[in-house]
Amino acid sequence: MRFMVYFWIVLGLFLAGLGYVRFAPSDPARWHQPPNVVGDKTFGNGATRRVTIGKDGLKRLAAVAEADPRTYVLAGSVQDGMITFVTRTRVVGFPDYTTAIQDGEDLGILARSRFGRRDFGVNAARIERWIEALPAF
Repeated sequence: MRFMVYFWIVLGLFLAGLGYVRFAPSDPARWHQPPNVVGDKTFGNGATRRVTIGKDGLKRLAAVAEADPRTYVLAGSVQDGMITFVTRTRVVGFPDYTTAIQDGEDLGILARSRFGRRDFGVNAARIERWIEALPAF
């Protein structure tokens, strides 16, 4: 009997945690900040890339990003010169934030996870996939 009580308590806490991850609001004031991207770097829970792509790079990247499943604009626009996207995982809904800024002919991109210390390369892979898709637009 006592085991079942503990089981239901643990299950309830687990489901509450999953609900928080999926439904916690994203604060644009926190996540939509100009990234300091000096070069290509991959770190524990994210990555940066700097690409010389031309003056329309942000517009082209926005088209690629918005076509990616479970990705939407959190803040910014092409006209602002900076956009932050949220991409959520399929099952749990973990949010990852990708901020791109147009800097002349260059595009600076910072992708990072909201939760955890490691992203297992997911953010770097997403940036690379988006960059590879740019010539198609």
